[in-house]
Amino acid sequence: MNSAAPQDAYAAPNQGQLGGAFIERVAWIEPATNYPWVPDCNDGTYRNPIIYADYPDPDVIRVGDEFYMTVSSFHCTPGLPILHSRDLVNWTIINHAVKNLPHPRYAQVQHGCGIWAPSIRFHAGKFWIFFAMPDEGIYVTTAYDPAGKWSEPHLVEPGRGLIDPCPLWDDDGKAYLVHAYARSRAGIKDILRVRPMAPDGSRLLGEGKIVFHAPDKHPTIEGPKFYKLNGWYYILAPAGGVKTGWQVALRARNVYGPYEDRIVMHQGNTPINGPHQGGLVELRNGQWWFVHFQDAGVYGRIVHLQPVAWRDDWPLIGIDLNNDGIGEPVPQYNKPAVPQPTRIAVPQTSDEFESGALSPQWHWHANHKPEWFSLNARPGWLRLYAQPRAHGNLVHAPNLLLQKFPARAFRAETLVNPGQSKLGLETGLVVAGRTSAAVSLQITPEGAALVFRHNEATHVVKKISSAAARLRVDVTEGGVCKFSFASLTGEFESVGQPFQAEPGVWVGAKLGIYAISLGDETDGYADFDYFRFSPTGPK
Repeated sequence: MNSAAPQDAYAAPNQGQLGGAFIERVAWIEPATNYPWVPDCNDGTYRNPIIYADYPDPDVIRVGDEFYMTVSSFHCTPGLPILHSRDLVNWTIINHAVKNLPHPRYAQVQHGCGIWAPSIRFHAGKFWIFFAMPDEGIYVTTAYDPAGKWSEPHLVEPGRGLIDPCPLWDDDGKAYLVHAYARSRAGIKDILRVRPMAPDGSRLLGEGKIVFHAPDKHPTIEGPKFYKLNGWYYILAPAGGVKTGWQVALRARNVYGPYEDRIVMHQGNTPINGPHQGGLVELRNGQWWFVHFQDAGVYGRIVHLQPVAWRDDWPLIGIDLNNDGIGEPVPQYNKPAVPQPTRIAVPQTSDEFESGALSPQWHWHANHKPEWFSLNARPGWLRLYAQPRAHGNLVHAPNLLLQKFPARAFRAETLVNPGQSKLGLETGLVVAGRTSAAVSLQITPEGAALVFRHNEATHVVKKISSAAARLRVDVTEGGVCKFSFASLTGEFESVGQPFQAEPGVWVGAKLGIYAISLGDETDGYADFDYFRFSPTGPK
């Protein structure tokens, strides 16, 4: 099926716009054999999920032969990660579109708030991302180079409970925006509205019209994505809720409807629960694909890729395995037919801290400040400057430096060296969601101590002669975390009890590093030599 405005019309920006050798800046990881999850089977097929990590509410576009994805980042910063691929299977992180969230309250951790369900588009020679902050309103940011500088977020429409915006620029030059409502803020969860928008994306021009409300059939509907193909207006929207829902396609001949609806993907007989919310994309050769998430509990919303077939101007997403006319997710499938062979690549995780900038896989737990860290104070190490303790439970600490769980089972290890022996310094390796646990070092009046922290409670495991240490966590099936400790040359020994990680609010569990001050002094610091992932824990 060909679109009314073929995506080849969205020609890749010229090299001047992309700052020269843009593609060479993509951080390919090769080989990826030591990564906990690799979706490319290296035989012309791929396996789902294509990203076994918490990349919620994905949206995707093709520009020339390049694919770009962005996802929800909620309260963490930098926000709106930008991922790049050449085949929809092998992805790396190339940038973030938002440095800090545009409201002062995000100086503190705001669980479940922040950036929800963005949409990415390429229009009029530049990239656009529309996103919602459900307590503040709908924003837009733009860039000519997705790996370069994005504009400061602009408030398109203030309003509490407005979520999941997606733009459409029509053939006549007019522009529209579809959005949903958050029940937690607006008391509504089953309405989609289309509104007229200024073509420059700066503001909405009116209330528009409610285009879909069918609570008996689709008791929750949200996350709409807007398309126009062959004279049809399409809105793809997830319905039925995150954990157990389905994917709906709406279509109409008029932008304001009336829209007819059809379920185009569901779980069916597969183990892939709630398959929905994502983006539709067309290849140069006319193939269509759909990138979406699956709620995987403690691992967050992991990303899947489905083939798309068109039947009577309706998309069927996945494969109709049980002949009910509705697609079901595929566990493994032939890779998309792209023009050039692609190398195996995965989103970045392990870090030797050898760059002059913080690697893009890291994010802070709230709006961050440059004085929280340095990669230059001790070359080859990351220095975290201790910040005052915000709360006994680390889940409320803004200065946690975190990553996503990258697979169902994995090991993560770091080497930390507290600096200057400042009393009250605590630094270590943390797993955080709704609850937290950490193995850490504390500098006490009696010297350095190894500490196990579970939420607000701390337990001194033992005094240690040298503060420098290797800290490790092994995460097994279901998110059970086992912490361990070793001196610089000794064997690892277990610390504390196994900890059952829990997801956060709308996000999966995260892990990372931190440095806090338990007392009045805030000039202590800790240096980290590396942060390394490997596929398995101890034999």
